[in-house]
Amino acid sequence: MVRLKDRYLLVNIVYSDVPAGQQPKAPASDLLVYNQPTTSELRPQHLLKALRSEVASLFGDCGSGAIDRSLQVKYLSTATSTFILRISRAHYRLVWAALSFLHQVPVKNGRPCIFRVVRVSGTIRKVEEECVRRAKLMILAAKREMSGKSSDALGALLRGKDNSRSLTMLEDPDESEPDYGDAMYDG
Repeated sequence: MVRLKDRYLLVNIVYSDVPAGQQPKAPASDLLVYNQPTTSELRPQHLLKALRSEVASLFGDCGSGAIDRSLQVKYLSTATSTFILRISRAHYRLVWAALSFLHQVPVKNGRPCIFRVVRVSGTIRKVEEECVRRAKLMILAAKREMSGKSSDALGALLRGKDNSRSLTMLEDPDESEPDYGDAMYDG
């Protein structure tokens, strides 16, 4: 029996603007400005429809047929603007390219944004662990920036290796795993 091999993509929605009606009254962290919650109108079906149409416009019928059966949204959090996609191993690059060309949230009057692929993995467990790790790092970086200790919160979140040290304070020391560097791809 042949096992179907999939890839899981962890994607963050990063906003490049602040809506006119939502200007912060108090000085807000840059990290919080770019990583805002997504509108609750966004559904997995909207994401799939936008991705399929973008793949069709970029790669034609061949690309559409390749991803048609295997593309699936496994997780969507509008609070953290994060979602996980499942796609066959042979065609995940098509979906990644389509995500790069999407420029707004796929809802009516969607805000301009960037879809950033954070991690590609062969198992959903590793993607979920990375999602939790990044959420913890975002909270730590935002707290640090708001207290005035750090001025580069976005850089702190985008760098992977330096943040693992600050994250170990939150975890149990007995449960630590070996550090394999900045490899964000699990083959």
